[in-house]
Formats: sequence, structure tokens, C-alpha cells
Amino acid sequence: MRVVAGLVAAGAVSVCVGGGVWMMSSPPEKAQQAEKAQPAAVAAIPAPRAEALADVTGTVPASEPKPAPAPAKRACANPNALGIGRVVEIDTTGGPGFGFEHFKQLDFLADKEVVLTFDDGPWPVNTPAVLKALADECTTGIFFAVGKHATYHPDILKQVAAAGHTVGSHTWSHVNLNKKGMTEQQAKDEIEKGFSAVRLALGAAPAPFFRFPQLQHPPAMVTYLGTRNVAMFSTDLDSFDFKAGKPEKIVETVMTKVNKLGKGIILMHDFQKHTAEALPTLLGRLKAGGFKVVQMKAKAPLQTIAQYDAEVVKDAKLPTISARPVSSVVQTVAN
Repeated sequence: MRVVAGLVAAGAVSVCVGGGVWMMSSPPEKAQQAEKAQPAAVAAIPAPRAEALADVTGTVPASEPKPAPAPAKRACANPNALGIGRVVEIDTTGGPGFGFEHFKQLDFLADKEVVLTFDDGPWPVNTPAVLKALADECTTGIFFAVGKHATYHPDILKQVAAAGHTVGSHTWSHVNLNKKGMTEQQAKDEIEKGFSAVRLALGAAPAPFFRFPQLQHPPAMVTYLGTRNVAMFSTDLDSFDFKAGKPEKIVETVMTKVNKLGKGIILMHDFQKHTAEALPTLLGRLKAGGFKVVQMKAKAPLQTIAQYDAEVVKDAKLPTISARPVSSVVQTVAN
């Protein structure tokens, strides 16, 4: 039974029906804490205006930050691909929440519709493998990047955006914002620095989409994200891929849950090796089960805060970093 921790006011959701057009292209494995729902009540935030469903036609005003360039559309090379069932545009005004684990107000998915989401990247080998699996099936997802990882591997995050996926944030360092002793200012710093790091890595503004680490939702931060017009994502079903000892377990877990629920936002991790290994089979099973992928895009990009942009740039330019090419620093002198 999914527990509701509170309602977050709705933002507008615009819809565009897809037509088979494709719009895309570890360190040692460490244990990740289970991303379980936080039972404490989530503070409600002021309700934004409600808007009717419409085709995706919104444009970004000149005063808004520049979004990542849209990838060129191309036909799907796989005639039997899972593809994209439809595209929805999210008006993030007021900070709408998605995912029944915490937010029940915005139930926009129809039966047999799923949203694929991936946390904790970007990461070498694993994220590119996830991208390949999605590309092979001409489908898409939302990637909630960890800020530090984005600064480590900006080229990989650029590949995510270039392939047509939506890129949001998962804080700066994946810290539990609900942990004892964390102040509201420290939590805000984690949120904002994470978004700034993603922006720096992409070279463009990310989507105002956010997922709390470990699905821990401090009420004050839910309210704060509402003032920043950032959509919050919980989940409908967790793959628990960070616990799985083999890819087959991930496929079994997801399919069991999605068949029971009939639809939902699926939580996975592109950081995890077994997730990348499981994804080709999982996508095939979703296709065979008649499921359709819904792509979620933001109506407008996030405006990051200059203070945090500067902090990320400063951190990336430590005085010990050499500007010399590798070939002039490291040379093989014996084999």
C-alpha cells in the first residue's frame, strides 16, 4: 500500500501524442541506501493556477535561461521498438509533485503508461550503457544527476541531453536532506549547488525537475522548491536495483510491480551496473506487455542562482589542477 505523505499543488500538464518519432540518439559498486518513502507529512505549498491540456507549443521568453538545444528528430531504426507513446510538457509553477509514493494529486498517466527515471549519474560505462539500451528501443527517460558526478563526467551528461533525455538534479552530493543536524540553509545549499553543477556540466540550463535522495522530503524543502518553481519527483514503483545481485532480479521486480499497478513512474539508477545490464530485457518486457513510455519535459528551464554557479566554478578550478595536456605530464619510459 502506498502511503501519502501530503499533497503538493498541481502545475499545468500539456500533452503531445507521439507518433513513433525518436527524439534522442563505476567506481567499485557501492551500497546505496534504500530509497524508501518518508512517512512524515510533506508541507503543502501554495496552489498555482490550473491550465487546460494543450499541445506542446510553449516557447521560452527571452528573459529565461537558455535551455539545452533540442536534438534533431530522426526516424527510429528499430521498427519493433518500444518508442515514445506521448510527450507531456510540465508547467512547474508552484512546485508540482509527481509519484504516488508521496504525491497523489497529479495522476496524469493512463493505464499502461510508464515514465522511466534514472538517479545518481552520470557515471562511466553504466550511464552510456543505459543510453544505448534506451536508444536501441527509441525511447527516453528523466535523468536526475548528482551534482558532483556531473562535475566529474560532464561529457557523459552532455551525451544524456544530446540524446533527447530530460535532465534534472538529485542534489550536490546525494546527502539525505532530512538527516539529523542538517540546517535548512545546508539543505538549500545542497539543492542549489546541485542544479548549478548540472548547468555547468551541460553548458545550458537543466529542467526544473528534482528528486530527493532516499525519497526523504523535509517539509521546509518541499515548500522551498515550490517557491523556486521546481517540480518534485517521488515514484510509483522502485526497482530496488541498488540491492539486486543480478539484472534478472531488477526485471522481475519492476515487471511484478508494474503489472500489479498497471502504470507508473519507475525509479532506477544509471549509476548501477546491473541496471544497465537489465535494461534491454526490461524494455522488451514492457513492450511485450503493452506498456507505453511517456516523455516528461519542462515548459521552461530552471534559472540557477549566480552565487551557486560561482561556487561550482570555483571548486572546479583548484590551484593544483594542471592545464598541461596529459601527454606532456605522463610519458611511458619503459614497458
